[in-house]
Amino acid sequence: MHVLIAGINYRPEVTGIGAYTAGVAEHLARRGDRVTVITGLPHYPSWRLAHGRRHRLWSREWIAGVEVIRAAHYVPATQSALRRAAYEATFSLTGLLAMPTLPRPDAIVGITPSLGGAVLARLAGQRFGSPYGILFQDLMGPAAAQSGVPGGGAVARAVGAAEAWALQRATAVAVVADVFAPYLVGLGVLTGAIHRVPNWSRASSATMAIDEVRTHFGWNDGRMLVLHSGNIGFKQGLEQVVDAARLATDRKEPIRFVIAGDGSRAGAIRESALGLTNLEFLRVQSEGVHASLLAVADVLLLCERPSQLGMSLPSKLTSYFAAGRPIVAAVPAGGASSAEVERSEAGLVVPAGAPGALLDTLRRLREDPALAARLGAAGAAFASANTTAADCLLRAERFVDAVAGRRLTLLEAAA
Repeated sequence: MHVLIAGINYRPEVTGIGAYTAGVAEHLARRGDRVTVITGLPHYPSWRLAHGRRHRLWSREWIAGVEVIRAAHYVPATQSALRRAAYEATFSLTGLLAMPTLPRPDAIVGITPSLGGAVLARLAGQRFGSPYGILFQDLMGPAAAQSGVPGGGAVARAVGAAEAWALQRATAVAVVADVFAPYLVGLGVLTGAIHRVPNWSRASSATMAIDEVRTHFGWNDGRMLVLHSGNIGFKQGLEQVVDAARLATDRKEPIRFVIAGDGSRAGAIRESALGLTNLEFLRVQSEGVHASLLAVADVLLLCERPSQLGMSLPSKLTSYFAAGRPIVAAVPAGGASSAEVERSEAGLVVPAGAPGALLDTLRRLREDPALAARLGAAGAAFASANTTAADCLLRAERFVDAVAGRRLTLLEAAA
């Protein structure tokens, strides 16, 4: 079977959605499918073009048995609704121009975000007369309204309309979180056409021992180490970490906050934290060092803007669970993230944008090591039971087969 996947993020990006898109594509290639991916230029999470990449209209390469076509596109260094529209439009246009070079696929899968992945899936479906489906890592309509990107609210209706248009002829739809389903049903998707395809825990082996990490980074002073890892953008709302660090200084709380990652808001967040000695920033680390950071943290911190509800489920959560460390989620109640943390029993949820409540919860964990250990163990158990690569990739495989119209035998369906 020939499978065409469209999504702007892919290897060599090591964080975010690109690694999961690549994982699915490579899994399908291993089972014997011919897999072609139309993707963008490596740019995430820094929102800068990766070193050595040139803006050719499109180029072709092979990675782990997958044909990868890179379509050039605009990469906005700072985010706004207008810049985001240019980012989406240029990827959709150059991706469309690459299609005449391809044979007819048997199944097409669009990945959101970006919206361009979904748009290209429908356009490819029309061009080739092939069935297509869309895998929702984020909901783009709600994201435009809730993420805090300047001008996002004004274009949310148009983004939602484009999302609905892309869905109109889809054979099947997949979501990484169940809380996305009601929104899609509201756009006309039949409940029976929605597949759950969660992300898996991409747990790497730590390359540094805990004592080595603490010595290397100067973290041997006994303070509680609270780590936020991943993208530094609008929707993470990391201003609340700066506020918590400032309040912790006033309260003389023995806490060290560390934000490890990069993103469109990294510069602004760093600038707002000038003068704080209990908040540190690290760039994106190698997978082994990143695993070491997760292992050494006393608490893994998940943050979201108070306005963000059911629009996304951070991919970092799977790694957090697998690390076996307690999680504190400063996220909106009733959103996808709070639901997943509560389902896992791996962490405590506090209101987003409430630094006092965050510090109170951190103190509770510091004073109750048995609770912290119980939460960490629950996260590791949840990862083993729910987010293994084998199970999640099998779900992705079945979704692609459903898009293509393949029928499972009773034995396969029961597996």
